[in-house]
Amino acid sequence: MAVPVIAGLGTAHPPTAGQRELWDGFFARHFSGTTRALAERIFANSGVARRQAAVNPLLEDVSDWPTERRMRRYQVEALPLGKEAVGRALTDAGLDAGDVGLFVVCSCTGYATPGLDILLARDLGMAPDTQRMFVGHMGCYAALPGLGAASDFVTARGRPALLLCAELTSLHLQPASARMDTQQIVSHALFSDAAVAAVLVPGSGDGPGGYAVREVTSVTDASTADHMTWEVTDTGFRMGLSPKVPQVLSTHVARLVDDLLARHGGERAEVDGWAVHPGGPRILNVVERELALPLEGLAASRAVLAEHGNCSSPTVLLILDRLARSAAPPRRIVMLAFGPGLTLYAALLEHTG
Repeated sequence: MAVPVIAGLGTAHPPTAGQRELWDGFFARHFSGTTRALAERIFANSGVARRQAAVNPLLEDVSDWPTERRMRRYQVEALPLGKEAVGRALTDAGLDAGDVGLFVVCSCTGYATPGLDILLARDLGMAPDTQRMFVGHMGCYAALPGLGAASDFVTARGRPALLLCAELTSLHLQPASARMDTQQIVSHALFSDAAVAAVLVPGSGDGPGGYAVREVTSVTDASTADHMTWEVTDTGFRMGLSPKVPQVLSTHVARLVDDLLARHGGERAEVDGWAVHPGGPRILNVVERELALPLEGLAASRAVLAEHGNCSSPTVLLILDRLARSAAPPRRIVMLAFGPGLTLYAALLEHTG
């Protein structure tokens, strides 16, 4: 049976802006009164130093745009960003677009029909019989069910699959309000734009290069479904983010990870790479505590948060890319991502070199 191996990764980012620059140049006047003082503290303590934005508020204020206008802009911005990420991933894997058997696209920040899957397949020259799957509105954890679907296809069909996660959170800046809304402040302080693609190919599991996907698993605590929301409004998509999210993660994350590792004869001490979605500093602190990780265990996650912010679904793949390209790539990686549901996803990867 073919083992799905991640043979190529490609990233793409729009222009960068500094967190302090964004605060001084835009958000300081977006908030007012006591809300402004709270917002400044949240921005300063977000763990974010730089972010990327396809629609930079320093140049263009979209906060009062209707959703229709935002969706039209999504199509304009997302297509070239996705094309860049896919092109780099295919080159990294040594494949052509025509080799792809399944193309999975994850995005929760825009709607378009024909979608990115069809338009990119056309522009990149994928075969007419390439199968496609679009994963929408799963939010920050979407990369892992996308990875699972691509892995299952590779295993079942023995053909390459391609995963693309592309998010433009900058399109969903909400209108200024005199009412204190901590959830919106946190959202505006954290989120960023990116696209990341991954190519999976059939392998024996012991060949040179790449990471074999051993398993993708999840747990959903439906009793906390209202803790994280992403609502379509007349002025874009509005984030709902309860401060209770870290508490829910603390209840489930250790068992999820330990059960995953046990099924493959392993334990936490044998994991030398952790790709944990940085929903924010508190999320990382909770995961670090509950898994009893060493001080450097989440260094890659914190570095991605600092350099790129929370890019929603591409973020965990950005961390994987950082680990894979490090001077000493990890042998065994656990990926973790969290989102609406409240849902926790985990994946176990093992280097095949």
